[in-house]
Amino acid sequence: MLSPVTDPDGAPFWEYAARGELRVQVCAGCAEPRFPPRPCCPHCRSFDSDWRPVSGRGRVWSYVVAHPPLLPDYAAQAPYNVVVVELEDLPRIRLVGNLVPAPGAPLNSLPPDGIRIGARVRVVFCDGGLPQWVLA
Repeated sequence: MLSPVTDPDGAPFWEYAARGELRVQVCAGCAEPRFPPRPCCPHCRSFDSDWRPVSGRGRVWSYVVAHPPLLPDYAAQAPYNVVVVELEDLPRIRLVGNLVPAPGAPLNSLPPDGIRIGARVRVVFCDGGLPQWVLA
């Protein structure tokens, strides 16, 4: 499994995820949420930010099923899904992950025909904080 590459702006996301918390960066100046994390608010240009906890509930906004050829570390797990989840609390924020039947399940453990646009999901965490999604 690949490890996330962190930078100063995104590191808090992964620190919270490692504790089992889903948080989104929010501008401390105008309260606009932003993802991916970045140093400056695109709305008011403030450099101040906070990290707001979110419910972890959402819906499948889009998805793809990956087939070989892939990166060598993932080829043995193919075919597997990658979903884009629109957060219930912050509908303009969309996160990418995998839809699995249970936390820590293999990426290829959910048949592709079990995925639907609009399906309700909730976040789960595995492997020290990697966000994944399960059907709600």
